[in-house]
Amino acid sequence: MKYFLYCRKSTESEDRQVLSIESQRREVERLVLAVPGAEIVEIIEESRSAMTPGRPRFDAMVARIENGEAEGIATWAPDRLARNSIDGGRLIYLLDQGVLTDLKFSNYGFENNSQGKFMLQIMFGQSKYYSDALSENVKRGIRTKREHGWQAGRPPVGYLNDPVTRTIVPDPERFPLVRRMFDLALAGQSPKQIAVIARDDWGLTSSPGKRMGRPLALATVYKILSNRFYVGEITHAGTAYPGRHRPMITHAEFESVQARLRRPDRPRPSRHRFAFTGLIRCGACGGMVTAEHKTNAYGARYVYYHCAKRRLGPRCPERSIEVRDLERQIVAFLSGLTVPDGLADWGRDRLRVTSKAEAAFREVRRKAVDKAFAATEAQLRELTGLRLRRMIDDAEFGAERQRLDRELAALRQGRTDAAAKPSEVIELFEGVVSFSKQAVDRFSSGDQTTRRRILELVGSNFSLRGKKLTIQAANLFRWRRENPNILSGRGQVEDVRTFRPRGEAQVWFKEMLAHADSRECDETIKDIRSLMPPAEQAMAA
Repeated sequence: MKYFLYCRKSTESEDRQVLSIESQRREVERLVLAVPGAEIVEIIEESRSAMTPGRPRFDAMVARIENGEAEGIATWAPDRLARNSIDGGRLIYLLDQGVLTDLKFSNYGFENNSQGKFMLQIMFGQSKYYSDALSENVKRGIRTKREHGWQAGRPPVGYLNDPVTRTIVPDPERFPLVRRMFDLALAGQSPKQIAVIARDDWGLTSSPGKRMGRPLALATVYKILSNRFYVGEITHAGTAYPGRHRPMITHAEFESVQARLRRPDRPRPSRHRFAFTGLIRCGACGGMVTAEHKTNAYGARYVYYHCAKRRLGPRCPERSIEVRDLERQIVAFLSGLTVPDGLADWGRDRLRVTSKAEAAFREVRRKAVDKAFAATEAQLRELTGLRLRRMIDDAEFGAERQRLDRELAALRQGRTDAAAKPSEVIELFEGVVSFSKQAVDRFSSGDQTTRRRILELVGSNFSLRGKKLTIQAANLFRWRRENPNILSGRGQVEDVRTFRPRGEAQVWFKEMLAHADSRECDETIKDIRSLMPPAEQAMAA
């Protein structure tokens, strides 16, 4: 049996009392080496929070397990692997498929059967509940601090957090320089001129922290000049709270700067609307791509997209591209997303098999959850009876009651966080297949809003360089990732019996099932429905 050793420690408060990565590694190594015939493929260490998906080393480890490099994972505790429903569900799905066959924990014994997977899911749920409760407590503390006149977190440039008094005080180095920035703005200097002066003449950098010593970007200068914190206010979610820190400028000076910047608190309405502004980045400098109308000598109007060229330093050399050339590239990209009939038929057969297995597992899990819920409620009633008979004191009662409440909350979540219903999976699959075949027509005939929504649905990480648009296909539509010969079989692979999917098709199908089991599934189905022709919308409804 081959194992990955996974050690994780976050810098957040949730892990302050957890063993360090080095201690975790020693304990887990001792655990695996005690198993006859066990082999450690690699020790993977990561310092990232597991409250949200997106840990790069964890995702790479799971991908390697899917490729057959190992069959098991060893770690200190279940909450080292997942504190969110997506990562936890991903591991349990791999256990269901037999890709992952064993999990070893230093403080918990796991058996790869229906009962073991059920208990593992409960422990994942408890970890998520703890993270959610911690988040609520932190938000409450931040809200209270704001109401008392102090901003939570690191203050803007020109101020510092005083660790002794736990207040915000002026930064003796940067406070006078930021004040001079406002003086330059009142004198009529543009934000770009102020940014160059602050960077080259004064050597002004960001406040101390992880990114200390970096010159101020132009966007940071705009934020400084439009931040009401400098007049003694704390703004959050559109509400202003009176701050107790020392103001830098007066209200009259701040309003004068806003008038010169022509940037009042509410955003100015744009004169023109373009379909793809705010989506595409320049491949040369990383800035945003904007658009504008151009009129030739004969009065014909054109739309050109180009780099906004707002960054400090040398001017970006990228040239503009006419919107029709840009849309031709988008249409070519959409054409490559069409799911072949052979792949669609193979996916439908897989769905039928998966739906039957999933229905049986959901029934077993439902009965197990109901049984555990009833047992926990009985323990809670018995505990209350012991306290009423004064057989336990308040401290014992409170500690045990808190533990049982946590278990009940996790079990309630287990009832609601069930796997996606077969009908939802099928609807998502059929929607993706049908939409992929009509995306080009819908894009060509749609208005600006429709074209933008289609592009946001099927892709991300849009980059424009050398008049060439690069798009990363969304996982739901990335059935052909790198290999153009993903389909193999006789002829045009029109008969599902002759269809043999490559590994990329398997990955695409797994992505489909994982998305159907996530909270974004309903929104994705609604988006696909709304972008389909009216007749098909009515049929889907």
